[in-house]
Amino acid sequence: MNRSKILVFYVAPVVALTSFLLFLFAYIAPVKTLHTGVAMLTVHVTQNSSDPVDGPSASVYIGALGSCSRATNDTVSCTSPSLNPVYDLSSLPTTAPRRLLSAPPLAAALFGLALTHSIVFFLFFTLVSYRHKLGEKSAATLDTPAVQGLLVWIGVTGFVFGIESFVTLRIWFGKAANDFNLSTVVDGPQLTATVGNVFIMLWVAYGFYGVLLVIAMMKYNVKTSQWTDF
Repeated sequence: MNRSKILVFYVAPVVALTSFLLFLFAYIAPVKTLHTGVAMLTVHVTQNSSDPVDGPSASVYIGALGSCSRATNDTVSCTSPSLNPVYDLSSLPTTAPRRLLSAPPLAAALFGLALTHSIVFFLFFTLVSYRHKLGEKSAATLDTPAVQGLLVWIGVTGFVFGIESFVTLRIWFGKAANDFNLSTVVDGPQLTATVGNVFIMLWVAYGFYGVLLVIAMMKYNVKTSQWTDF
């Protein structure tokens, strides 16, 4: 088996699965899994050195579908997942500028739409790649330039839509963290907001997505050339 077939039949499905899992965990965290490990925005509450308790005393982890809070005794509580989430900020001091900790309207829905679009592309890509397993008639249909072009179109639109959505979210939460840190009071517990590692996961996921998209475009170019020569 040559390298191109190994790339399409073995490497590409693994890349697609890895990208999908990164998308999924980034979407459902922290309310469904990785409660204190993955978030879009994280707020840590640290007591001043003059207080009897040193170190982080509470944390809030904000995601696309809701939020999780970790209290002083390390007890973690999460809100119910929702496309219109209400964040639980009760563990933050009353002096915290809570109004700044919000997501853009329809953020969860747009995130879910981007995830759905990527799933459609991954499934379609796999179907076209393994068309020879579906019988001669189905294989011939999936091997046409029209179908290959449709695959590329789905991939490009999903890639552009997802990148634009997540860049917007990154800018939103980056500004929210900066404004929150500038608005905290000096006296009392120290509050620190930071952009979470969800966006790192998303950039890696879209890096893998881009690999599949390049493969699909190369296959479309080859197929179009073959039909033109014919």
